[in-house]
Amino acid sequence: MEKIYDIIIIGGGPAGYTSALYASRAGFDTLVIERMSVGGQMALTDIIDNYPGFEEGVDGFTLGMKMQQGAERFGAATEYADVNSIDVSDKIKKVETSNGVFLAKVIIIATGANPRELGLENEKSLVGRGVHYCAHCDGRFYKDKTVVVVGGGNSAASDALYLSNIAKKVYLVHRRNTLRATKIYHEPLMKCENIEFLWDSAIASIIAENRVSGVEIKNLKTQKTENIDCDGLFVSIGRQPATEFLKGVIDLDEYGYIIADESTKTNISGVFAVGDVRQKALRQVVTAVSDGAVAVHFAEEYLQNFS
Repeated sequence: MEKIYDIIIIGGGPAGYTSALYASRAGFDTLVIERMSVGGQMALTDIIDNYPGFEEGVDGFTLGMKMQQGAERFGAATEYADVNSIDVSDKIKKVETSNGVFLAKVIIIATGANPRELGLENEKSLVGRGVHYCAHCDGRFYKDKTVVVVGGGNSAASDALYLSNIAKKVYLVHRRNTLRATKIYHEPLMKCENIEFLWDSAIASIIAENRVSGVEIKNLKTQKTENIDCDGLFVSIGRQPATEFLKGVIDLDEYGYIIADESTKTNISGVFAVGDVRQKALRQVVTAVSDGAVAVHFAEEYLQNFS
């Protein structure tokens, strides 16, 4: 007879393992399915300074491992596999993976969102060595230094303002001649003396040996290029939620994020969405772990009435 878990959690980042901690501690038979390694995007962050309880900061990989160990202490299990699809048409839900099919009464989706990349040749190899995707995570390394922010939406505008309080100089590179960001950002950006706008421009290449030392900027109207010296490059061109396998199964918004409010409930009874994968105002480790606790609260309510 196939094993039926009380709760299966798809994704082993902070939202996933907080869900696993709360679920297993409450006595539920819990399985976490993670495709690669513990911690998700958090594991790529050298130092996390804004997670409470670590007065000297903590590296993302270590924090992820501690979260996993905390959940497994209460009996949560981990399966390393790719999730191909889920079937939520019946009360007993199916998760089809590269290691077979797993069954559960409740599914919590914690697959996160990946930063969109520029697609430049050496971009991946320079992540953590001058290339970053989260100003609030890594901005502190650039006190009194020069940084470049790429993008024109709310994320880029927010990142540029945040970095302007830390860095000596901030270049904001945008493909158009006006920001897509909401009006509330425009005046503070224009008034900021250490922010310089490079309109109608894109990053043609990253200049680096062991770490970033500059970028080549291409003006998209004139096709002219120029090199700018900088210490760091922050890519703020949006995120891509990991929800491809959910299309047609769970309600998604126009950007691919799962439609779920602060209750973490989706449109499918017994299916919850936590962390960066769902619609939310702030995507940080602390908001992800909050989602995990909330999801299990409502999952417990659901399971009490399960028959």
